[in-house]
Amino acid sequence: MKTSLSALLERRDSEIRSVSPTTTVTDAVQLMNTHKVSSVLIMDAGRLAGIFTERDVLRRVVGANLDPAKVTMADVMSKGVTTVTRQTTIEEALEIFTGKVCRHLPVVDDGKVIGLISVGDISRWLSSMHRAEADQLKEYINGGFST
Repeated sequence: MKTSLSALLERRDSEIRSVSPTTTVTDAVQLMNTHKVSSVLIMDAGRLAGIFTERDVLRRVVGANLDPAKVTMADVMSKGVTTVTRQTTIEEALEIFTGKVCRHLPVVDDGKVIGLISVGDISRWLSSMHRAEADQLKEYINGGFST
């Protein structure tokens, strides 16, 4: 699997959902719900400061009995986010997802966030590739390809 993440980025909505560190949990969750996404990036002066996910809502806000209208991203975001580049292969990204037990990887190019890849994006890509391969094999078996 030498396909790079750039192939997945081409298939995705290119808009990056982000908020500032001073955004409240309530506002971040409203943005996530509006755009039907499970995470937002936390950007501070154009730089990636962290990520906030549905899991963070459950563990760091609800689980800690915090008021989402008062708590800001700076208080509950995941910091030290692992990032990848557009040249990272799908296989390498899968290893990161498994090793880091995470579901989202910001894609950074020359210090700038250019996208966000999820484990779901990779699963859909793999499923599509397997379907295409199965279809080609069926066609070959049925005599569709000349030797």
